Amino acid sequence: MEPDRLLVFRKLLQERLSSLETSFGARIGELVDQRDVLADTADIATEESDRDLTLRMHDHERKVVDEIRAAIRRIDDGEYGVCEACGDDIGERRLLARPMATHCIDCMTELEATQRREPSLL
Repeated sequence: MEPDRLLVFRKLLQERLSSLETSFGARIGELVDQRDVLADTADIATEESDRDLTLRMHDHERKVVDEIRAAIRRIDDGEYGVCEACGDDIGERRLLARPMATHCIDCMTELEATQRREPSLL
């Protein structure tokens, strides 16, 4: 991939990383601040459900952050934009849609189909 295109993807990845890292602190702060004393069991159940959803969202975002950091390392190592399965280039349109992609669209489609057929591979 051309160096100027790599700079575009690095900037895109760094912007997403910065945005996610900023939201982490705010979301965890909300969890700490929400510790209200509730007497109604319905309110307690709602608060616990909201807390669980927030924690699951945080976990998902943490995984995305890890993927973004790995993509930035691949840029540094000169491996960005290369499919881990077949070694072909990952299309630029795919990278624009998902800049942390590790597989070309064909390999990812096949991987997802395999995982649907054999969920134990997840």
